[in-house]
Amino acid sequence: MQDTHISLAHGNGGRYMRELIEEIFARHLANPDLAEPELDIQADAVPIELNGSDVLFTTDGFTVQPLEFPGGNIGSLAVHGTTNDLAVAGAIPKYLSLNAFIEEGMEIATLERIIKTLAETAAEIGVKVVCGDTKVLRRGEGGGLYLATTGIGVRHGHVMSMQNIKHGDSIIVSGPVGDHGIAVMLAREEFGLRGDIQSDAASVLNLTTAAMDYRGLRFMRDPTRGGIATVCSELCRATGMGVRLSEVKLPVRDPVQSVCDMLGYDPMYLACEGRVVAVVDPAEAQALLETWQALEEGQHAEIIGRIDSDIAYVLMETEIGGERIIEELEDDPLPRIC
Repeated sequence: MQDTHISLAHGNGGRYMRELIEEIFARHLANPDLAEPELDIQADAVPIELNGSDVLFTTDGFTVQPLEFPGGNIGSLAVHGTTNDLAVAGAIPKYLSLNAFIEEGMEIATLERIIKTLAETAAEIGVKVVCGDTKVLRRGEGGGLYLATTGIGVRHGHVMSMQNIKHGDSIIVSGPVGDHGIAVMLAREEFGLRGDIQSDAASVLNLTTAAMDYRGLRFMRDPTRGGIATVCSELCRATGMGVRLSEVKLPVRDPVQSVCDMLGYDPMYLACEGRVVAVVDPAEAQALLETWQALEEGQHAEIIGRIDSDIAYVLMETEIGGERIIEELEDDPLPRIC
């Protein structure tokens, strides 16, 4: 890592964030008691030894601007983001902690509205907020409200791993991509644009629970910061194999695509907060697709590509019959989307 100071790009889910985590956090926080003494920076949630129980553990932070947006707010986003990380790792979420960093001058009515939504979201999923802390920052030192959460869940199926992925495995996404990133951007009323696109922020627990019935399920990930492109780049690095995608199969809502066309964004890099990317044995891919499509949360699911050992990068087969390489995200097109 050549940088001497932190930039927003170090938090976008792309190469800069990966290098920051690898070269500072993972290097200094390595556990010498492990056979491979490193933090697992590729996992959404990690197993921990706790009285013989198969427990998974995760943590996350939320700095979205604006705090409230079509389809949710920072409170519901914190619950969905943390519990979804547990869900795609194969766990049933059980408990959350909550840390709130409140900026001086924030309206109490807004804070109460957000925390009420957070509580309602947790209740809908069946997860309990059992501990927490609050800190107040001086005016100008925060974005109104930052939240940090930790989640604990219990594994409910077979163990998944990127190391189980094989050549020819199918890649499925559970629904249209980019809704959250564009909804947050429009809520800021930047570039003179306004719209009614709703964030896809939602629980993916029904989707992941259904997927765990398939023994050929290799891996799941929720494509948040950096979007589908970042998940596919991670798959390439972890497996040494490439990813071949089909543009015509990638589900993108027309309003999202229209905004992307106007502003030069690529839906592949936009954040989702209620979608799952799954890698599955091709023999079970169609069955899993139909299972997801039968659920309200997955009715627009599609098989978007496959693992290809003949290449070592992410390749998109375009709608007009060409090909383009999907590079790992570097710049930060939409800061603070989660």
